[in-house]
Amino acid sequence: MGTNSTLYAEDFYTWCLTTAALIRAGKWHEIDAEAVAEEIEDMARRDKRQLEHRIQTVVMHLLKWHYQPEAHQEHRHSWRSTINVQRDRLELLLRDNPSLRQQLPEVLAERYPKARKHASDETGKPLDTFPPVCPWTVEQILDDDFWP
Repeated sequence: MGTNSTLYAEDFYTWCLTTAALIRAGKWHEIDAEAVAEEIEDMARRDKRQLEHRIQTVVMHLLKWHYQPEAHQEHRHSWRSTINVQRDRLELLLRDNPSLRQQLPEVLAERYPKARKHASDETGKPLDTFPPVCPWTVEQILDDDFWP
């Protein structure tokens, strides 16, 4: 176990390959179980952070789309493209991690204030231009045909 633990601290890439080989060989006693548990938890946190980032990005661009209709067509085209790409990536993330779907309302409520602030910063419009609470449902935000 000392060797696997040392690798974890010194060479993560080699630790991953070595740990995978140990698992395949059934050499459970040689695996640093705490390090494996840490990495699995970190993978879950990465997926949740990805969900948070993508929701925030879609909402920020929907806010700009809706509250700055006078924007130059070039900006609106870019926002539309970003919204579509992020919706596609959210669809894939939720397909591969269906349990994240139940966290969407909480994630939206948590990330909306940042999306609102960034929309204000990027448009130059006062913060109070944008509603203090997200005006759209999770279903609308994920809907490819929803354009406020």
